[in-house]
Order: sequence, then C-alpha cells, then structure tokens
Amino acid sequence: MSKQPKYRQVADALRREIDSGTYARGARLPSENDLQQRFDASRNTVRNGLSLLVSEGLITSSQGLGYEVRAHEVFELNASRFENLTFPQTGDAYSTDVTNAGRRPSQTFRVEVLPSSDYVAERLKITAGTTTVLRFCHRYVDDVPWSTQATYYPSWLVEESPRLAEPGDIEEGTTRYLASSGIEQVGYFDEVAARMPTPEEARLLEVGAGVPVMLWTRTGYSAERPIRCTITTFRGDLNRMNYEIGDLSARSENA
Repeated sequence: MSKQPKYRQVADALRREIDSGTYARGARLPSENDLQQRFDASRNTVRNGLSLLVSEGLITSSQGLGYEVRAHEVFELNASRFENLTFPQTGDAYSTDVTNAGRRPSQTFRVEVLPSSDYVAERLKITAGTTTVLRFCHRYVDDVPWSTQATYYPSWLVEESPRLAEPGDIEEGTTRYLASSGIEQVGYFDEVAARMPTPEEARLLEVGAGVPVMLWTRTGYSAERPIRCTITTFRGDLNRMNYEIGDLSARSENA
C-alpha cells in the first residue's frame, strides 16, 4: 500500500502515462468522472492530482474543455555556433537558426537608454548607474512567444558605433556590424540559470503555471574589454541549449 496521499498517486500515474506517450502532446485526458472511477477517488482528490500536474507545467486546463497535455515543439539552440561569424548566416543569428530549423521567426524590437543595473555593470566593468543602450527583442517561433533578449552596450561603444542607438533593427546582426566597424568580439563568457518567471516575464512569454524560465547571460569581449552583456530569457518548456566543445568527430548519426 502506497503511503503517498491519494491525489499524489493520481498525479504520479498520469505523469508516468504522459512521459511514456500514452497521452501524447495535445491529447485530452479522461474526464474527472472517468478518473474518479479509475482511481476510486473523490472528485476533490482527482482535481488536486490534476492541479499538481498543472503546476508542474505538464497539462493545461480550459473551462468546459477539461485537461490537455501541454502541446509544444522544442527549439534546440546551438549556443557554440550562435553569433559565430565563421558559419553561414543570412541575417542575425536568431533568424538564421530558426529558419534553418524549418521554423518561422518573427520579433518585435525596441531601443532604450537606461542606467546600468548592478548585474549588468559588473559584467561590463562599468560603474552601476552608468548610461547604457538597451536593444530589446521579443522573439517568436511560428508565432509562439519563445524568448526575450536584452542586450546592453556601454556608452563608449555606442559613441564609436552609433547604429547601436538607432531604433531600427540591424539587419546583419550587431556582432557583424561591430566587426565591420573594427570592434571584433574575440570571446564570450556564458552563464546559465533557471528560476520561476516574474509576472512581466510570464506575460511576455505566455507561460503557464509551473513553467520555469531559463536565463542565458552572454558577456562579449573585444581584445581589450567587455563590449556587451546579453540576457536572454527562454521559456523553459520550449527551448533546449547545447554546446560543442573539442573534437566531436566520433559523434555521428550512425554511431
């Protein structure tokens, strides 16, 4: 006899069936009445079990439509190649990667002049509160909110590369633009973390209950000093990152 509360037994059984593919992405779960009979449980017990799965981001609930397995298609980002100018690129790295994956990219964009936060200032090695230019992208894949990207540039760099402060997007990507201006990014330092979204992040990314966000901070460097700090916030249920490090000749589809 399981010592788990009955509602957790309900959640555990349904979770296993979702993980095994018994209920595929987008599939509707049995009704509450059917689940009551299956588990010999009260309506409240079944609802508590289902609510637990909602909080974990595995299922969604709609008034009058019952419960469905959360439907999504994960986009995989190769962080090693992202912004690498040695790889073919038709526009900025995001648009190129999404298009090459057979998906449809789109984004909204804005530019602001802001005082730097402690977090950004530490990475750009400037004094907190110093003026920075923020280039902010709200990005979509196939019309679904996928991520936000906030890139901060120090004021000295904007003086040397004034297009950074212009309101329009830079078609070739800022990394290529800076390189063409003689400011080459020769390295970067990445930090990856996860947490639950703020209310504003949940609104922008349209994440449901129980879905975390992944934070990817990339600080880019010229040969002399930091030139930008980019904070990308991804939906945790729709994104996966990978890196390529070292000789991967042994890694092949036939292996």
